[in-house]
Amino acid sequence: MTPGRRADARTPSPVEAAAHRLLELLATDAPAPELAAQPARARAGGASPDDVERIEETTELALTVRRVLDQHRRRETELAALFDTAGDLAGLRDLDAVLRAIVRRARTLLGSDVAYLTLHDPAAHDTFMRVTDGSVSAAFQQLRLGMGEGLGGLVAQTARPYASTDYRTDRRYRHTGTIDDGVAEEGLRGILGVPLRLGQEIIGVLFAADRTPREFTPDAIALLGSLADHAAVAIDSARRLEETRTALARLEAANATARAHGEALHQASDAHDRLSRLVLRGAGTDEVAAEIAALLGGGVALHDTDGTELARVGTAPVPPSVVGPDAAHGEGRAVHAHGVWTCAVLAGAEPLGSIVLTGRADLPEADRRLFERAALVTAMLLLIRRSVAEAEDRVRGELLDDLLADPAGSAHRDGGSLALRARRLGVDLTRPHTIAVLDGETAQRPRLAAETARVARGLGGLAGTRHGHGVLLVPADRPGDLARALATDLTRAIGTPVTVGAAGPTTGPDHLAALHAEALRCLSALHALDRTGDGADIADLGFIGVLLGDRADVGSYVRRVLGPVLAYDAERGTELVRTLHAYYDHGASLSRAKDALHVHVNTVVQRLDRVAQLLGPDWNTPASALEIHLALRLHRLTPG
Repeated sequence: MTPGRRADARTPSPVEAAAHRLLELLATDAPAPELAAQPARARAGGASPDDVERIEETTELALTVRRVLDQHRRRETELAALFDTAGDLAGLRDLDAVLRAIVRRARTLLGSDVAYLTLHDPAAHDTFMRVTDGSVSAAFQQLRLGMGEGLGGLVAQTARPYASTDYRTDRRYRHTGTIDDGVAEEGLRGILGVPLRLGQEIIGVLFAADRTPREFTPDAIALLGSLADHAAVAIDSARRLEETRTALARLEAANATARAHGEALHQASDAHDRLSRLVLRGAGTDEVAAEIAALLGGGVALHDTDGTELARVGTAPVPPSVVGPDAAHGEGRAVHAHGVWTCAVLAGAEPLGSIVLTGRADLPEADRRLFERAALVTAMLLLIRRSVAEAEDRVRGELLDDLLADPAGSAHRDGGSLALRARRLGVDLTRPHTIAVLDGETAQRPRLAAETARVARGLGGLAGTRHGHGVLLVPADRPGDLARALATDLTRAIGTPVTVGAAGPTTGPDHLAALHAEALRCLSALHALDRTGDGADIADLGFIGVLLGDRADVGSYVRRVLGPVLAYDAERGTELVRTLHAYYDHGASLSRAKDALHVHVNTVVQRLDRVAQLLGPDWNTPASALEIHLALRLHRLTPG
């Protein structure tokens, strides 16, 4: 025996040796052909047919593992590229640059010959070719697709992705001469199109195409769809920024006209420039108010349309009631009322709020014009703030919709991706979160939605609207307390009753859909109990809340109360449930129950002892007895 070698050492069998070799190849990331060659090597090495067959089975398993690893590696690469794309798009501000970046990245991510993008034309009710990458045909680059025409027109009409392995011969789509000629001149065969969606609005279609037939996999469709989602937000942000730039350009034009009126207006124009630069540097309402107060030598207060104070410098609080009635409809003119100067902050005819100047009994023409210009700059500031808030709220609302989607109905739901999206928005789903569903008067729902969004931002959560109700997802571990606080605060804020049902807490995205359903049942229970304007969770309402909140949940309630007894009867063929029926139906009398059951009284006692073992020693206390008796009656009425 060789020194140092175990006495029971043996030479591995061909199957074991091949399996070991396959594991080594997998560990070193060897190519698939090298793995597939193992059965042939074993056969050449003199392995028996049985061993060769087992080696072939092991090799097939190793190849399957290799394919899975390759698929995960490819998906990881695609996601990394997608996240890089989102970051690149977020850094672009020019609409043309955004569109070019989108199609270029689409072509790169899908490895296609051509990528292109069409945008919706509301006036012509069609879509037109906006940007292409890799295209060589002038006719193709000028195509317009009517709704339902071709593959792209169908995507725009139905808001669904469509793919064609070979568009030339694919008769599922409505072909037109113009479209077919453009596609033929470009030489396209395999085409994939996905919608560019903003909420419920379809703003265009993003395409990837090859000049040879191509079968687009579900992963490729999902990847292009994810890029389209990021692209739609980037396009909307770029458009809004262009609108803001246009508004700024108009303000600057108005400033130039004012300077032409004379030297008397020079101070106002200079002050307007200072305020505009302040806003463009990203100053907040407090800084703008302080600058206006310094320019005019008085106190300044900024108010929202509902009178909420946004900023105040150098003055005591100014109640909203002192704002003159002309301020809201004065077309941006300063008016004097109740000892203060007030100017409406307007975007066109839309009121955004008001600015109040105190400490100035009189206001010369130049200062009044400066005050009015300050209102214009304030309007620009509030518009920018609103645009940013709307874009953020839209992204947060879309995330909330995805989080609350039923996991059973979401084939491609990815909890890790949802958690990552939430973390990018500052929402840490590893913390306990509670869901609240809010309901108010129909006329006040827009106001309630705005207040809910404000609360979500303040608490670091998400807000949105679902099935006609406001929904709030915030970090909290006491849902009942949260519901009551929300009902009180929001009722005070909008002036009409707000009812709030809550559920939670939970961590991670997996159980949020179930919590939303529970909070909705709680809201229904509050209305049914005539507790409109109140807040609670299911635990606050007891079994009555469960029953009134969702009558389809009666079976769950019965199982929760009688589950152990029902299971015991089903497993052993006993009659514990029948004994409980007789016991309660005859006033909890053992003697009358035994007569109804036609058994000895000791049998009744023994059965009830078994019930006590299954349901707990306090099963016959008044509170528990009420629930058990109710559950028995519901069980008798429940089919099956």
